[in-house]
Amino acid sequence: MRKFLICTTLLLSTLHGFGQMKLIKRMLSEDVDSTRKASFMPLPLLRYSQEVGLEFGVGGLYSTYVDKTDTLNRSSNFSTVLSFSTKKQYNVSLKGDVWTKHNDYHLISELRFRSMPFDFFGIGNQTLEANKDRLVQRQIRTFFDAEKNILPFAYTGVSLGYENYHFTDKDPGGIYSTDPAVLGKDGGSVLFIGVSQTYDTRNSNNYPTKGFFGRVSYQYAPNIFGKNDFNGSQIKVVVRNFWPLAKRLVLGVNGIYYTIQSKNTPFYLLPQLGNDEIMRGYYSGRYRDANLLAAQTELRYRLSNRFGLVVFGGGGQVFANGGFAFSQFKPSVGGGIRYFYDPAKGLSVRADYAVGEKNPGEARQSGFYLSLAEAF
Repeated sequence: MRKFLICTTLLLSTLHGFGQMKLIKRMLSEDVDSTRKASFMPLPLLRYSQEVGLEFGVGGLYSTYVDKTDTLNRSSNFSTVLSFSTKKQYNVSLKGDVWTKHNDYHLISELRFRSMPFDFFGIGNQTLEANKDRLVQRQIRTFFDAEKNILPFAYTGVSLGYENYHFTDKDPGGIYSTDPAVLGKDGGSVLFIGVSQTYDTRNSNNYPTKGFFGRVSYQYAPNIFGKNDFNGSQIKVVVRNFWPLAKRLVLGVNGIYYTIQSKNTPFYLLPQLGNDEIMRGYYSGRYRDANLLAAQTELRYRLSNRFGLVVFGGGGQVFANGGFAFSQFKPSVGGGIRYFYDPAKGLSVRADYAVGEKNPGEARQSGFYLSLAEAF
């Protein structure tokens, strides 16, 4: 019996080893799957901070085609992030990006529930590290956007969104409670109704190598909740273009302008500089104001079907109405690597490191990002 158990264990170990080798071989294979089958990529999440405790969870991206027989049908992508911490914090996010048959409709949706701490530095383009104030945000956010192809490459859409916020100040007496410019300290609710216009000639919605993308959206928030909840408008402009410089080399540029206008804009709705997509290297929310203008360029080199390298650089700033100044642009530079887990669709896992400005008396701002899909 003992020999039988030993032999069985060895056999299972060998089969498991062969299975792992087969998986590794498939993940590193240069072959491109042309069957247009669905793909899924999980990304584990594990980190620790004193405020959150041990945070653990998983992110994932599922990609498929609504019409597998149409080679021009763009891939539909569904992503999720589920994380929890030992100090009872949580983040649940579900996103959908669907292209129907013949790319007639483009549907975008998101549902998010979050209870997470974050650092608040005040409002403006020159906030100080010394003013950092720890808050806990409870957020509910949902929106749905539907666009219809009306002309070649042109999509016209409508959107509906709802957001609710509540905040707890973990460091009473700081800038959050003492600065009179900070509106909406009690949180609140907002309902957005909007329209959009998109022009898109990219050859891929995941990893474009040529083409142009431009989108303008306008959203209005009526005063339906009463009290001091937000009542106003916001406009978002996104412009992107891609040029193939060589067989494996692509140059991409991306520019954004966001503005929100009202007499009582709460701090949590103000555009924020810095995230894993643009102005990498800055803590999201370190700088926030009524307007955000930023641009970046990214040079992408495809080493093989599976791996790639990027370098990027850009600049941006937030500013109050009438407060724009060329001298206030902040730099963002960095680089990263790409692993394409689905080369046919151009879907990747990216790891980026970026640095930003160095303020007097402060450490240089920087950030490391591990994400699914390209930055833009």
